[in-house]
Amino acid sequence: MISAGVLHTIAVVILPLLFAITLHEAAHGWVAMKCGDKTALMMGRVTLNPAKHIDAFGTVILPIALLILSNFTMAFGWAKPVPITWQNLKNPRADKAWVALAGPGANLIMALIWAGVAKISSYYPVSELAKFFYLMGIYGVGINGILMLLNLIPLPPLDGSRVISSLLPPRIAAKYDLIEPYGIWILLALLVFGLLGKVLYPLTLQFTAGIAALFHLPLN
Repeated sequence: MISAGVLHTIAVVILPLLFAITLHEAAHGWVAMKCGDKTALMMGRVTLNPAKHIDAFGTVILPIALLILSNFTMAFGWAKPVPITWQNLKNPRADKAWVALAGPGANLIMALIWAGVAKISSYYPVSELAKFFYLMGIYGVGINGILMLLNLIPLPPLDGSRVISSLLPPRIAAKYDLIEPYGIWILLALLVFGLLGKVLYPLTLQFTAGIAALFHLPLN
């Protein structure tokens, strides 16, 4: 049975987690639209409405389960992938990198916004509601940091791989992209054997500490 403390933490985490995953995808669609591909726009995916991007298992069930199992130190999940027709981009090779970077960029912006929420909440230390939003802000920074760093890993189909692919010579990029069907299984294996956490956890701590220092936020 889930304890009251865990339920409270889930309540704090759910909103930052939902927006971190879904707006990441919306950002891909928005930049793709700006670069000439309107596929996501025509399918209603260039929107800030999280409901348009939610995958019940990947966006809600799996991330919350991983957070609980990892004592709220690891999050992994996905939204419905935004459809992109790469051939429609004005400059497919260069624009592919910008579209890919849009997702992690959105996570960085959201981390800064959540830090702002925490900062404002810190001005009301005796308010229970303010304490709730302060924790939400801190978790928002951490969750977005995890997802930003995770997606920058150069393993197809993660965003970092699309940046690398856009920089490689076409023939080498084509061979590199062949890893994509196996990439998710490689990533899951790294997660199960704890290697992914060993890399991401310290980097996320540094990221969170850096944002906290920027906003002069106490973390305890």
